Amino acid sequence: MRLTVLCLFASFLLPPLSRAQAPVFEISPPQDSTIKFHVKASVAIEGNFDKWDATLTFTSPDTATGVLDVKIQAASVNTGSGMKDGKLKSKEFFDVKQDPLITFLSKKIVQTGPNTFEVQGDFTIRGVTKPETLMLTVSGEGTGSGEIKGTMAFDRKDYGMNSGIPFIKVADRVEVTVDLKGKRVSGPPLDLKQSSTLRKSDHNHASSSL
Repeated sequence: MRLTVLCLFASFLLPPLSRAQAPVFEISPPQDSTIKFHVKASVAIEGNFDKWDATLTFTSPDTATGVLDVKIQAASVNTGSGMKDGKLKSKEFFDVKQDPLITFLSKKIVQTGPNTFEVQGDFTIRGVTKPETLMLTVSGEGTGSGEIKGTMAFDRKDYGMNSGIPFIKVADRVEVTVDLKGKRVSGPPLDLKQSSTLRKSDHNHASSSL
């Protein structure tokens, strides 16, 4: 499933263009782009999701106006083990029959450096919503295509996943990583100097249009 990203990170991936429209990026499908998770356990628990979709839209060239909306099909979890997948889909963990979607909806995007961002938002699993932060790094400046990598960690018990797995000791902390590869399909870059969230120490390193 393709992921279309509107506006964000165009300044890192493209030369200056007309600002007549919003930049649009298209991200490679899950076989090239990934959303993965890892949990420390006596038997490794890690995997990815095969079905997901997301959009990131802006109302102006200021990155602070961005809204990231991610929707993951919880039943598409893939650990490479049918037994583990079945347990994760059960009501003790993702409870996919009752709550089929895992979602992240951003509330604030903070630019922390020339190519780094903190995306603060509401993360939801099994109907429970908590604030979490996704840390993003962008590469591929000036090439017309690039890569967006991110990490987020959360406590599974905060979301009601209190059960264990028989004969397996499972940690509470879950680490999520995203690796999205994409290219610009239309529109201009962002103007980083218009980002009101860029730290003062970074202003000297950002040009008006990258």
